[in-house]
Amino acid sequence: MNLKGKYETGDAVLDGWREEVLTGKGPELYRCGAGELERIEIGPKLVTLIGGAPAAGKTAFTMQLVMDALLMTPTLRAVVCNVEMPAGVLLDRQLARLSGIDLTTIRYRRLDRTHGDRIDQAIHTLDAIADRIAFVRPPFDLANVAATADDFGADLIVLDYIQRIGSHGVQADQRSAVNATMSYLRQFADAGVAVLVVSAVGRTKDGGGRSSYDAKGLNLASFKESGELEYGADDAFLMTPDGFAGPDDTDPNGSKIRLGYLKARHGEARDIVLHFDRPRQRFIPIADDAADVPAVSKAERGRMRSALSAMWNRTPVADDDKGDGDES
Repeated sequence: MNLKGKYETGDAVLDGWREEVLTGKGPELYRCGAGELERIEIGPKLVTLIGGAPAAGKTAFTMQLVMDALLMTPTLRAVVCNVEMPAGVLLDRQLARLSGIDLTTIRYRRLDRTHGDRIDQAIHTLDAIADRIAFVRPPFDLANVAATADDFGADLIVLDYIQRIGSHGVQADQRSAVNATMSYLRQFADAGVAVLVVSAVGRTKDGGGRSSYDAKGLNLASFKESGELEYGADDAFLMTPDGFAGPDDTDPNGSKIRLGYLKARHGEARDIVLHFDRPRQRFIPIADDAADVPAVSKAERGRMRSALSAMWNRTPVADDDKGDGDES
């Protein structure tokens, strides 16, 4: 059997590349925030991975990026597959963020006339993007996500979180299933769709040898179930607690979160430090001198590469780590 190779000649590639370089045409990216958040690259042909321990705020942060991207790009269309929270719960959180009213008040519907103007403005903002976002309903598998994205004409697909998304075909184990899912997501991206993936992370050993989510022990090899996650993503972030303080160190309900920039295929991996206003479910970039230092040293990158090949031979994760749970 004669097989014909699929390839592009160098001169064919060079023509299009030269035009992009000389005309200053850069990659298409969807803005998803202000300040340091503008460094997060979400766009066609890119897979962006966000991981963190349970209750780190992954869902809140991811939905903030998605909603702000929709607000900043009027033509953008997004499909969200969240296996743990229905659309109404996700909208409660956005209402808290946009209105500045705490989530508890909104969740239990304890609103009164003093909240009126802020609620009206926030709902008006959500209404402006409502026709450009769709929420996947069960079954939460890749076939349904793909069909939904195709039917809705999605430019951005969000998977929260990947370990709970069913893959194509029958797989031998969870790791193989996630590998297969990530492989298909890479194909989605290569076809021109932006993909934003939320991932659980595995526990590590703290300084005392105990199993924990200690930030000092989490790295690129910590994403659960698959080495393909790290390899298939263009950018990879890891959310870890970095203290408890607001922008002015006076907010007892605030958390300082370090968004570790562990992998940047097309740029510099430099951490982003955020204030997580937990009651109002919003993240605000804050100044931090340590954020100007590259997130990962050369020595640490070497250790990460070694860990990638060995991580799946470690002791299985404890049962209570298999789900990510509801996170504030």
